[in-house]
Amino acid sequence: MTGLDPDDWDELRGLGHRMLDDMFDHLAGLRDGPVWRKLPDDFRAGLRDQPLPTAPTAPQALYERFRDQVAPYATGNTHPGFMGWVHGGGTAIGMLAEMLAGGLNANCGGRDHAPVEIERAVIGWAAEIMGFPADSSGLLVTGSSMANLIAVITASRATPNGASLRQQGVGGRRLVGYAAETAHGCVARAFDLAGLGTDSLRIIPADPAHRMDIAALDAAIAADRRAGFVPFIVIGTAGTVDTGATDDLDAIAAIAARDGLWFHVDGAFGALAMLSDRLRPQLRGLSRADSLAFDFHKWAQVPYDAGCILVREPGRQAAAFAQSLAYLSRADRGLAANAPWFCDLGPDLSRGFRALKVWMTLGTYGTDRLGRMVESCCAAARHLAARVDAEPMLERLAPVALNIVCFRVRTGDADLDRLNGELVKDLHESGIAAPSTTVVGGMLAIRAAIVNHRTTPRDTDRMIDALLGFAAARLTDIRLADVRPTDTDPPGKNQ
Repeated sequence: MTGLDPDDWDELRGLGHRMLDDMFDHLAGLRDGPVWRKLPDDFRAGLRDQPLPTAPTAPQALYERFRDQVAPYATGNTHPGFMGWVHGGGTAIGMLAEMLAGGLNANCGGRDHAPVEIERAVIGWAAEIMGFPADSSGLLVTGSSMANLIAVITASRATPNGASLRQQGVGGRRLVGYAAETAHGCVARAFDLAGLGTDSLRIIPADPAHRMDIAALDAAIAADRRAGFVPFIVIGTAGTVDTGATDDLDAIAAIAARDGLWFHVDGAFGALAMLSDRLRPQLRGLSRADSLAFDFHKWAQVPYDAGCILVREPGRQAAAFAQSLAYLSRADRGLAANAPWFCDLGPDLSRGFRALKVWMTLGTYGTDRLGRMVESCCAAARHLAARVDAEPMLERLAPVALNIVCFRVRTGDADLDRLNGELVKDLHESGIAAPSTTVVGGMLAIRAAIVNHRTTPRDTDRMIDALLGFAAARLTDIRLADVRPTDTDPPGKNQ
């Protein structure tokens, strides 16, 4: 036998049903378990150093290994106590969509088949949500890192004589762009990977609200023009990674329009606040962008990965990425029809059926319910902020614009950065909650990002209660250490 289909479909069917039931049980019981467990050393070594399998292994045996050594030691972002970084929680319907997409194994780079039309529908929905024109182009990608890269490349090709960059390279064109100091690191990486160099990205200071300083942006553009540089793009952020602040997108759009710059918005998670009537005003100006990057796998709760790039003007993406190759020629009918193909809008020729899990998630819940879910995350963050403000041992370090709360334990003469870093690790290892850390105003902050649809104020209270308990224990140890006699102390000292 040369094929890879099972000899016994019923046996595999039974295993598949067991897998599905086990995963439903896992999702249904998330709250009863820890957020995160440390992977035991022997499991880590066994997974990392396993030999290449040259002979068959029964799927049942592989699944048992997954159950014992993989599933219990995942990131934990499905758990309601996960508040670290900005990870969506996923849904059961998204999991099922992944299974269906895997069964079809469709390549969505192009050609004439239904999965391509599903992606076109999703891009149309995305444009409608974000206030973009109905004929905007777009693409589902791994995440906002790739989406921002595509935007930077597309914008550079939209400059005067930009089309020649594809053949001649950037060379001495002296193209420069602008983003706030609060922008995500993937923006600088996009300039690097696009061949522009990170020095070509001008970092604009932020104001006290952690938003781009508009006067500083204006001055930087003028200074670059006087120096002979060619400003081509300004990048605003909707939902900064550290504090969740949103730049004044309307003001940035006005400057970009006045000076003939491409206006791009990195809205990795914050752009999906457009789903909420109450929160949408905070993103005023987003719909004026020439391009937008965001992630369905964050606030829209689609399983990883599902990023999206939208480009306002049709044809701009294709001008930056399309190729004319004999083995990819389009036909007027048959499987090779249905141009334009998605492979013309980004760097990937082979593309999975990401659109199905987005399509099924948006279809199952509807944008109204998803908007209410986004609002509930922000309400949980406000509850957390109020709890922080009410605790004498805690100090909030930034305004709460959307769903991110940055704070720290403050007390006595302790090394507060070290103390707070250790407390976050204590929380992780307890399994109670998993916030992350960042630096705000030069101080290490405990950062809680409420992105999971399962997280409630009860979960944030549980985290604070545990944090205060760990802090009290550590501070007691510090005080005891201060009075504990050393080997060189004379008898009776500190006793």
